[in-house]
Amino acid sequence: MKINWMHEVLKRKEQLIQDTQTFLRIPSVLDETTATAEAPLGKGVYEALQYLLQRGKEEGFTVKNVDGLAGHIEMGEGDEIIGVLCHVDVVPPGDGWTMEPFGAEIRDGKIYARGALDDKGPTMAAFYAMKIVKELGLPLTKRVRMIIGTDEESDWRCVERYFQKEEMPTMGFAPDADFPIIYAEKGIADFDLVQKEESELEEGNVKLLSFHSGRRYNMVPDLAEATLQTKQVQDVKERFMQFLKDVQSDGDTVIDGETITLRIQGISAHGMEPNNGKNAGLLLVQFLANEAMNSRAKMFIDFAHRYFCSDSRGKKLGVAHMNEELGDLTINVGIMSYTDEQGGKLGLNLRYPVTNDIAQTKKKIAEVAEKHGFALTNFSNSNPHYVAKDHPLIQTLQQVYEEQTGEKATLLSIGGGTYARSLKAGVAFGPLFPGREDVAHQKDEYMLIDDLLKATAIYAQAIYELAK
Repeated sequence: MKINWMHEVLKRKEQLIQDTQTFLRIPSVLDETTATAEAPLGKGVYEALQYLLQRGKEEGFTVKNVDGLAGHIEMGEGDEIIGVLCHVDVVPPGDGWTMEPFGAEIRDGKIYARGALDDKGPTMAAFYAMKIVKELGLPLTKRVRMIIGTDEESDWRCVERYFQKEEMPTMGFAPDADFPIIYAEKGIADFDLVQKEESELEEGNVKLLSFHSGRRYNMVPDLAEATLQTKQVQDVKERFMQFLKDVQSDGDTVIDGETITLRIQGISAHGMEPNNGKNAGLLLVQFLANEAMNSRAKMFIDFAHRYFCSDSRGKKLGVAHMNEELGDLTINVGIMSYTDEQGGKLGLNLRYPVTNDIAQTKKKIAEVAEKHGFALTNFSNSNPHYVAKDHPLIQTLQQVYEEQTGEKATLLSIGGGTYARSLKAGVAFGPLFPGREDVAHQKDEYMLIDDLLKATAIYAQAIYELAK
C-alpha cells in the first residue's frame, strides 16, 4: 500500500499548528524554586510534560508519567520497542528578542518561540507522526514509544530515572538535531583543574585580587574581568588599551585608588567547537601573562597561558587526538576563576572521538596539572556514541529520508550530545534541514512551518517502516 504521507499531514495541518502554538506557550524552563514533590523540576516543565501526556490520552495512546521527571506515550503491540526520544524543557529565553519568547507568534511562515526548534516543535511533529500512523490503522509488529524528557538542557536526570524504571527500546531516534542522520557523537567530559595551596607566596608589582570568566563548561565565554592592585594603575591601563586594539576586542577599565578592573569582551559559541568563538577569559590571560604578579596568581595565569591560549586541541597538554569521522579532540575553557584567598580554577569541557582513550587522556592531563600545582577534580564523562552505518535503523531512515526529500541521506557526526546517546542503537534525525539557519538557543528562535510539516511526514513514514 502506497501512502502519501505529506497528504496525511496536510489534512491535519491546522490542528498541528494550533497544538504546537499551545505547547510553545508553556514557559518550560527548569525552575527548582517552584519545585514540588509532583513537579521536581518546577512548574513550567511539569506543565509541558502534562500537556503532552494529556494530548496522548485524548488520542487514545497509552501514557505514563514517571515521577514527574519523564513520561511516555505508546501505541502498538509486540516485544520490541521503537523509541522516539524528545524533551519538553527549554533553555531560558535570554535577552534581545523582538517578540514575546513564549508567544508562539507566526510571521512570514515561521513560528517563533523559545523551543520552536529545540525541541518542542519537533516533538509535536513526532507526536502527530504517531497520530497519523495510528489513525490510518496500519498493522505494527512492534510498539512505538515516545519517551519524554524534562531535563535535557541541564543534567539528564529525566532519562536517568526513566531507564532505571522502564524498558530500553531496541532502537530509535531523537528529533533534536540535523537531517539527514547523525550516527556518531563525540564523548563529552567536564572537569575542573583547581590550584593547590602554596606555602610561600612572593609579591610582585601587581597583585591579582580576582579573575572571572564564563558560567557554563559548554559555552565559550564572551566576557572576562580581572581586578588588580598596583601603584602603577595608569601604566596598566595604557598597556591594556593598546592590547585591546592589538587583538581587536572591546573592553574597558575602572580605576579606584590603587585598584584597576579590566574587562574584555569575546564572542560566545557552543563549547563543541571553541574556535567558532573568541574566549574572553583566555584573551585576558594573554594580557596578564606579561604583568609582574604575585607568585600564586602568576602560577595560575602562566598555567592557563601555556596550555590553553591558542590551543583548543590539547596539543600543548600532549593529548591531541584526531579521528577521520569525528574530527579532533577539543578542549573548551568554559569557566575561569581566581581569588586572592582561594587561588585559581579552570572548568573544562573536553569532547573526544570514539577512538580516543579517555582514561589515558584524563591521566595525562592530571599529570601535567600536578606539575604546575593543580589537581584534577569533579570529573564527569559521557562516552562517545556510534551506530554502525549498516545497522537496519540507519538503512531504514536513509531510505525514508531519500523517498521524502529526493536528496541523498548522508551520514553526519557531531561534537554535541543528543538524547540518542541514551539508547544502545539511537541516532539524531532532524528537524533542521541542510542549509537552514540553526537558531536553537538564540534570540528569536523559530521553525519554518513548511519544515514542521515536512518533518512530520518523514517521522510518520519512519515510525511505520521501523515498527511494521
